[in-house]
Amino acid sequence: MTRMGDVLAGIHSTWEFDTDSVLIRFERGMRTPRLLQVLGERRIPYEALSSVDLVRGPRKGTVVLHAVPRLGADPLLDVAAGQLRASADPYRLLLPVERELLADYYASELRSALGPRADEEAGEYLVAAPPAPLNFKAYDGKVSFDGAVVSFRWFWTGASSAKWKAGDQSFAVTELAEVEWRSPEIAGGHLRLLRRGKDGKPVEGTEAADQDPAAVVFGLGYGLVHESLPLAAAVLEAVRAAESSDAPAHRNHRADPADIADRIRHLGELHSAGLLTDKEFTTKKTELLAEL
Repeated sequence: MTRMGDVLAGIHSTWEFDTDSVLIRFERGMRTPRLLQVLGERRIPYEALSSVDLVRGPRKGTVVLHAVPRLGADPLLDVAAGQLRASADPYRLLLPVERELLADYYASELRSALGPRADEEAGEYLVAAPPAPLNFKAYDGKVSFDGAVVSFRWFWTGASSAKWKAGDQSFAVTELAEVEWRSPEIAGGHLRLLRRGKDGKPVEGTEAADQDPAAVVFGLGYGLVHESLPLAAAVLEAVRAAESSDAPAHRNHRADPADIADRIRHLGELHSAGLLTDKEFTTKKTELLAEL
Protein backbone atom coordinates (compact mmCIF):
# COMPACT_ATOMS: atom_id res chain seq x y z
CA MET A 1 0.00 0.00 0.00
CA THR A 2 1.36 3.40 -0.88
CA ARG A 3 -0.97 5.65 1.08
CA MET A 4 -1.48 5.93 4.83
CA GLY A 5 -4.69 6.74 6.62
CA ASP A 6 -7.14 5.58 3.93
CA VAL A 7 -10.33 4.28 5.57
CA LEU A 8 -12.93 1.89 4.19
CA ALA A 9 -16.02 1.83 6.41
CA GLY A 10 -18.28 -1.19 6.23
CA ILE A 11 -21.08 -2.82 8.17
CA HIS A 12 -19.89 -3.82 11.68
CA SER A 13 -16.26 -2.82 11.03
CA THR A 14 -13.86 -0.30 9.48
CA TRP A 15 -10.53 -0.98 7.81
CA GLU A 16 -7.82 1.67 8.13
CA PHE A 17 -4.91 1.11 5.75
CA ASP A 18 -1.29 1.85 6.59
CA THR A 19 1.93 1.33 4.65
CA ASP A 20 2.58 -2.16 6.09
CA SER A 21 -0.65 -3.21 7.78
CA VAL A 22 -4.39 -2.73 8.07
CA LEU A 23 -6.06 -1.80 11.35
CA ILE A 24 -9.49 -3.40 11.65
CA ARG A 25 -11.85 -1.73 14.12
CA PHE A 26 -15.06 -3.52 15.08
CA GLU A 27 -18.23 -1.65 16.07
CA ARG A 28 -19.93 -2.33 19.38
CA GLY A 29 -23.49 -2.18 18.03
CA MET A 30 -26.15 -4.73 18.95
CA ARG A 31 -25.98 -6.35 15.50
CA THR A 32 -22.23 -6.80 15.54
CA PRO A 33 -21.27 -10.42 16.40
CA ARG A 34 -20.16 -10.67 20.02
CA LEU A 35 -16.74 -12.11 19.14
CA LEU A 36 -15.94 -9.05 17.02
CA GLN A 37 -17.07 -6.73 19.82
CA VAL A 38 -14.77 -8.52 22.26
CA LEU A 39 -11.83 -8.33 19.85
CA GLY A 40 -12.34 -4.55 19.57
CA GLU A 41 -9.61 -3.99 17.00
CA ARG A 42 -6.81 -5.98 15.37
CA ARG A 43 -3.76 -4.90 13.42
CA ILE A 44 -3.01 -7.23 10.52
CA PRO A 45 0.41 -6.95 8.84
CA TYR A 46 0.19 -7.48 5.10
CA GLU A 47 2.84 -10.18 5.42
CA ALA A 48 0.30 -12.16 7.46
CA LEU A 49 -2.08 -12.46 4.50
CA SER A 50 -2.14 -15.12 1.81
CA SER A 51 -4.90 -13.81 -0.47
CA VAL A 52 -7.65 -11.19 -0.84
CA ASP A 53 -11.03 -11.68 -2.53
CA LEU A 54 -14.08 -9.59 -3.29
CA VAL A 55 -17.27 -11.68 -3.31
CA ARG A 56 -21.02 -11.23 -3.14
CA GLY A 57 -22.39 -10.65 0.33
CA PRO A 58 -24.69 -12.90 2.37
CA ARG A 59 -27.70 -10.75 1.53
CA LYS A 60 -28.84 -8.80 -1.48
CA GLY A 61 -27.17 -5.45 -1.98
CA THR A 62 -23.91 -6.31 -0.20
CA VAL A 63 -20.38 -7.39 -1.08
CA VAL A 64 -17.59 -8.79 1.10
CA LEU A 65 -13.93 -7.85 1.03
CA HIS A 66 -12.30 -10.98 2.41
CA ALA A 67 -8.66 -11.25 3.41
CA VAL A 68 -7.34 -14.75 4.10
CA PRO A 69 -4.47 -15.09 6.60
CA ARG A 70 -1.50 -17.39 6.04
CA LEU A 71 -1.56 -20.68 7.89
CA GLY A 72 0.19 -20.18 11.21
CA ALA A 73 -0.04 -16.38 11.14
CA ASP A 74 -2.98 -15.84 13.51
CA PRO A 75 -3.49 -17.87 16.72
CA LEU A 76 -7.19 -16.99 16.79
CA LEU A 77 -7.89 -18.64 13.44
CA ASP A 78 -5.43 -21.45 14.14
CA VAL A 79 -7.27 -22.55 17.28
CA ALA A 80 -10.69 -21.93 15.69
CA ALA A 81 -9.72 -24.47 13.00
CA GLY A 82 -12.47 -23.48 10.56
CA GLN A 83 -15.28 -23.57 13.13
CA LEU A 84 -16.20 -19.87 13.01
CA ARG A 85 -19.38 -18.73 11.33
CA ALA A 86 -18.78 -16.48 8.34
CA SER A 87 -20.42 -13.56 10.16
CA ALA A 88 -17.86 -13.83 12.98
CA ASP A 89 -14.82 -14.02 10.69
CA PRO A 90 -12.68 -10.98 11.63
CA TYR A 91 -11.15 -10.91 8.14
CA ARG A 92 -14.46 -10.17 6.36
CA LEU A 93 -15.55 -6.60 5.65
CA LEU A 94 -19.23 -6.41 4.74
CA LEU A 95 -20.06 -3.45 2.48
CA PRO A 96 -23.11 -2.06 0.67
CA VAL A 97 -22.95 -2.85 -3.03
CA GLU A 98 -22.62 0.87 -3.80
CA ARG A 99 -19.01 0.63 -2.53
CA GLU A 100 -18.08 -2.34 -4.70
CA LEU A 101 -15.81 -0.34 -7.01
CA LEU A 102 -14.01 1.19 -4.04
CA ALA A 103 -13.71 -2.22 -2.41
CA ASP A 104 -12.32 -3.66 -5.63
CA TYR A 105 -9.67 -0.94 -5.67
CA TYR A 106 -8.55 -1.79 -2.13
CA ALA A 107 -8.62 -5.50 -2.91
CA SER A 108 -6.17 -4.86 -5.74
CA GLU A 109 -4.01 -2.69 -3.51
CA LEU A 110 -3.91 -5.36 -0.84
CA ARG A 111 -2.96 -8.04 -3.35
CA SER A 112 -0.06 -5.92 -4.52
CA ALA A 113 1.09 -5.55 -0.90
CA LEU A 114 1.20 -9.29 -0.16
CA GLY A 115 4.62 -10.58 0.76
CA PRO A 116 6.70 -12.93 -1.40
CA ARG A 117 5.91 -15.83 0.94
CA ALA A 118 2.14 -15.38 0.94
CA ASP A 119 1.61 -19.01 -0.07
CA GLU A 120 3.89 -20.36 2.67
CA GLU A 121 3.04 -21.21 6.25
CA ALA A 122 4.15 -18.49 8.66
CA GLY A 123 7.01 -19.51 10.90
CA GLU A 124 5.63 -17.47 13.79
CA TYR A 125 2.47 -15.66 14.77
CA LEU A 126 2.24 -12.28 13.04
CA VAL A 127 -1.12 -11.25 14.48
CA ALA A 128 -1.51 -10.80 18.23
CA ALA A 129 -3.99 -12.83 20.25
CA PRO A 130 -6.28 -11.08 22.75
CA PRO A 131 -4.16 -10.15 25.78
CA ALA A 132 -4.37 -11.87 29.18
CA PRO A 133 -5.76 -11.94 31.79
CA LEU A 134 -8.80 -13.74 30.42
CA ASN A 135 -11.42 -16.02 31.95
CA PHE A 136 -14.76 -17.66 31.23
CA LYS A 137 -17.21 -20.13 32.74
CA ALA A 138 -17.50 -23.59 31.24
CA TYR A 139 -20.24 -26.01 32.26
CA ASP A 140 -18.03 -27.83 34.76
CA GLY A 141 -15.60 -25.15 35.89
CA LYS A 142 -14.11 -21.70 35.62
CA VAL A 143 -11.13 -21.21 33.32
CA SER A 144 -8.64 -18.39 33.80
CA PHE A 145 -5.36 -17.48 32.11
CA ASP A 146 -2.92 -14.92 33.50
CA GLY A 147 -0.45 -15.06 30.63
CA ALA A 148 1.68 -17.84 32.10
CA VAL A 149 -0.66 -20.31 33.79
CA VAL A 150 -4.05 -21.77 32.84
CA SER A 151 -6.23 -22.62 35.83
CA PHE A 152 -9.33 -24.83 36.06
CA ARG A 153 -11.55 -24.45 39.13
CA TRP A 154 -14.29 -27.07 39.17
CA PHE A 155 -18.00 -26.41 39.85
CA TRP A 156 -19.56 -29.02 42.11
CA THR A 157 -22.78 -28.69 40.10
CA GLY A 158 -21.19 -29.71 36.80
CA ALA A 159 -17.81 -31.40 37.26
CA SER A 160 -17.53 -35.17 37.06
CA SER A 161 -16.34 -37.25 40.01
CA ALA A 162 -13.09 -37.86 38.11
CA LYS A 163 -12.38 -34.14 38.06
CA TRP A 164 -13.31 -33.70 41.70
CA LYS A 165 -10.92 -36.48 42.63
CA ALA A 166 -8.15 -34.87 40.58
CA GLY A 167 -8.79 -31.50 42.21
CA ASP A 168 -8.50 -28.05 40.70
CA GLN A 169 -5.81 -27.86 38.03
CA SER A 170 -3.10 -25.40 37.00
CA PHE A 171 -0.99 -25.72 33.84
CA ALA A 172 2.07 -23.63 33.05
CA VAL A 173 2.29 -22.84 29.33
CA THR A 174 5.79 -24.34 29.36
CA GLU A 175 4.35 -27.81 29.98
CA LEU A 176 1.80 -27.57 27.17
CA ALA A 177 2.16 -28.49 23.50
CA GLU A 178 -1.25 -27.78 22.02
CA VAL A 179 -4.67 -26.26 22.66
CA GLU A 180 -7.78 -27.99 21.35
CA TRP A 181 -10.95 -25.91 21.04
CA ARG A 182 -14.24 -27.34 19.87
CA SER A 183 -16.93 -24.72 19.36
CA PRO A 184 -19.85 -24.65 21.82
CA GLU A 185 -22.05 -24.35 18.73
CA ILE A 186 -21.04 -27.93 17.80
CA ALA A 187 -21.91 -31.10 19.72
CA GLY A 188 -19.21 -31.99 22.22
CA GLY A 189 -17.86 -28.45 22.61
CA HIS A 190 -14.84 -28.26 24.90
CA LEU A 191 -11.41 -26.77 25.60
CA ARG A 192 -8.63 -29.29 26.11
CA LEU A 193 -4.98 -28.69 26.96
CA LEU A 194 -2.49 -31.21 25.59
CA ARG A 195 0.70 -31.67 27.59
CA ARG A 196 4.13 -31.86 26.02
CA GLY A 197 5.74 -35.28 25.91
CA LYS A 198 9.44 -36.00 26.30
CA ASP A 199 9.77 -35.83 22.52
CA GLY A 200 8.15 -32.38 22.50
CA LYS A 201 5.01 -33.66 20.79
CA PRO A 202 1.48 -33.40 22.24
CA VAL A 203 0.37 -36.24 24.48
CA GLU A 204 -3.12 -37.08 23.26
CA GLY A 205 -5.73 -37.48 26.00
CA THR A 206 -7.61 -40.76 26.03
CA GLU A 207 -10.51 -39.71 28.26
CA ALA A 208 -13.66 -37.95 27.16
CA ALA A 209 -13.55 -34.21 27.86
CA ASP A 210 -15.95 -34.51 30.79
CA GLN A 211 -13.56 -36.98 32.47
CA ASP A 212 -10.26 -35.31 31.55
CA PRO A 213 -8.83 -32.98 34.26
CA ALA A 214 -6.99 -31.15 31.44
CA ALA A 215 -10.28 -30.23 29.73
CA VAL A 216 -13.49 -28.31 30.39
CA VAL A 217 -16.77 -28.94 28.63
CA PHE A 218 -19.15 -26.37 27.20
CA GLY A 219 -22.93 -26.34 27.24
CA LEU A 220 -25.94 -24.11 26.74
CA GLY A 221 -24.74 -20.68 27.86
CA TYR A 222 -21.30 -21.95 28.89
CA GLY A 223 -18.01 -21.55 27.01
CA LEU A 224 -19.56 -19.16 24.50
CA VAL A 225 -17.45 -18.46 21.40
CA HIS A 226 -16.75 -14.83 22.30
CA GLU A 227 -15.55 -15.92 25.76
CA SER A 228 -13.71 -19.20 25.22
CA LEU A 229 -12.08 -18.63 21.82
CA PRO A 230 -10.07 -15.49 22.79
CA LEU A 231 -8.69 -17.33 25.83
CA ALA A 232 -7.82 -20.41 23.77
CA ALA A 233 -6.01 -18.21 21.24
CA ALA A 234 -4.08 -16.39 23.97
CA VAL A 235 -2.97 -19.70 25.51
CA LEU A 236 -1.90 -21.06 22.12
CA GLU A 237 0.12 -17.92 21.41
CA ALA A 238 1.84 -18.22 24.81
CA VAL A 239 2.58 -21.92 24.23
CA ARG A 240 4.23 -21.16 20.89
CA ALA A 241 6.22 -18.30 22.44
CA ALA A 242 7.41 -20.59 25.22
CA GLU A 243 8.55 -23.17 22.68
CA SER A 244 10.82 -20.68 20.97
CA SER A 245 12.02 -18.87 24.08
CA ASP A 246 15.21 -19.64 25.99
CA ALA A 247 14.30 -17.42 28.92
CA PRO A 248 14.89 -19.19 32.26
CA ALA A 249 11.72 -17.59 33.61
CA HIS A 250 9.73 -19.73 31.20
CA ARG A 251 11.61 -22.91 31.89
CA ASN A 252 11.64 -22.61 35.67
CA HIS A 253 8.07 -21.57 36.39
CA ARG A 254 6.88 -22.65 39.83
CA ALA A 255 3.35 -22.74 41.14
CA ASP A 256 2.15 -20.29 43.78
CA PRO A 257 2.66 -21.90 47.24
CA ALA A 258 -0.66 -20.46 48.43
CA ASP A 259 -2.42 -22.07 45.47
CA ILE A 260 -0.76 -25.42 46.23
CA ALA A 261 -1.83 -25.16 49.87
CA ASP A 262 -5.44 -24.51 48.84
CA ARG A 263 -5.42 -27.49 46.50
CA ILE A 264 -3.97 -29.80 49.16
CA ARG A 265 -6.62 -28.56 51.60
CA HIS A 266 -9.26 -29.38 48.99
CA LEU A 267 -7.79 -32.86 48.54
CA GLY A 268 -7.99 -33.33 52.31
CA GLU A 269 -11.69 -32.49 52.24
CA LEU A 270 -12.28 -35.03 49.46
CA HIS A 271 -10.30 -37.62 51.40
CA SER A 272 -12.28 -36.97 54.59
CA ALA A 273 -15.51 -37.28 52.63
CA GLY A 274 -14.46 -40.69 51.32
CA LEU A 275 -14.10 -39.55 47.70
CA LEU A 276 -10.37 -40.31 47.64
CA THR A 277 -8.59 -43.39 48.93
CA ASP A 278 -5.53 -43.07 51.15
CA LYS A 279 -3.33 -43.99 48.19
CA GLU A 280 -4.99 -41.50 45.84
CA PHE A 281 -4.69 -38.73 48.41
CA THR A 282 -1.00 -39.43 49.09
CA THR A 283 -0.13 -39.67 45.38
CA LYS A 284 -1.89 -36.44 44.44
CA LYS A 285 -0.46 -34.58 47.43
CA THR A 286 3.07 -35.67 46.43
CA GLU A 287 2.48 -34.43 42.86
CA LEU A 288 1.32 -31.03 44.12
CA LEU A 289 4.27 -30.63 46.47
CA ALA A 290 6.61 -31.44 43.56
CA GLU A 291 5.32 -28.32 41.77
CA LEU A 292 6.84 -26.04 44.42
